Amino acid sequence: MRRYIVVTGGAGYIGSHTIIEIFQNTTYEVISIDNFSNSYEDVYERIHQITNKKVISLNIDLCNKDNLFQQLKPFAKDIQGIIHFAAYKSVPESVAEPFKYYHNNIQSLLNISEFALQHSISNFIFSSSCSVYGDIKTSPVTENTPLPIPNSPYAHTKQIGEQILLQLTQQCQVPLKILALRYFNPVGSHASALIGELPKYNLTGLVPNIIRAVLHKIPALEVYGNDYATKDGTPIRDYIHVSDIARAHVLALEYIDNISAPSYYDVINLGTGKGYTVLEVIQTFENTNQVKVPYKIAPRRSGDVEAIYANNDKALRLLKWKPEYSLETMLQSAWQWGKERY
Repeated sequence: MRRYIVVTGGAGYIGSHTIIEIFQNTTYEVISIDNFSNSYEDVYERIHQITNKKVISLNIDLCNKDNLFQQLKPFAKDIQGIIHFAAYKSVPESVAEPFKYYHNNIQSLLNISEFALQHSISNFIFSSSCSVYGDIKTSPVTENTPLPIPNSPYAHTKQIGEQILLQLTQQCQVPLKILALRYFNPVGSHASALIGELPKYNLTGLVPNIIRAVLHKIPALEVYGNDYATKDGTPIRDYIHVSDIARAHVLALEYIDNISAPSYYDVINLGTGKGYTVLEVIQTFENTNQVKVPYKIAPRRSGDVEAIYANNDKALRLLKWKPEYSLETMLQSAWQWGKERY
């Protein structure tokens, strides 16, 4: 019997690293669903170089329900779980184009979860985000921290996604066991330097733009705001290595697979529990990689929050997971990947 895990957005940054973890730590085969709107198909070849295993690739727009159901149905009886990454994820773009984000992020979730219900696929991992905590005033945040009004349409789609999945576990007759994993700020690249963060557009993350600035692909890194109430005036974030996040998904699959209750829902933070300012990250990147980062101060961006970092006690307790990589290792691996690819 073949045993599949479906990974939506499998050619993307976190999805591709998670596929590697699945291949290296389980006996599952992987079906990746991606329409390559913001990723590259050749990532599967690099995954094969690392793991010597091949991904089953389905080129599907998850918003096209008929196509999704038609292409995925032949595998349905052997699918053991679904990890749903596929979503647009740029906060600034979501502010500029909210309807694009509401349509894509919510419709794709509805379609893949409906497929799961129709075919009694109970194990489901949802890619959520620390952005659901909004402009929180105190950190570290726990999973019980009340969720305020979100700062961006992107963050709102993640709140709505969590609410949809909670309702499905409570209202549907078909058993569903769901974990929503709230990522903080993923950075870094696989130790092989064969895969890393390289979207086709919207390189809005801090570390990719540090690399672009060092390589003179942009005139200078723009630091959005230096008048926040932080130690140096720049925003504070919890940066976590992408391979640590990927490893958590394998542990999450194992965890929900072993839950005896027919239906289950929970949320778990994935962060290091440490906050760094933008200027601290820049300085650490310079010191670790022996390069100079040209940067300039720019106005604040709409949708950004001042400071947030995680309490990750629940992940340790339930998943037996804790982050392994230091900020220096994250930034070193990102540079090893980025200086070749950017």
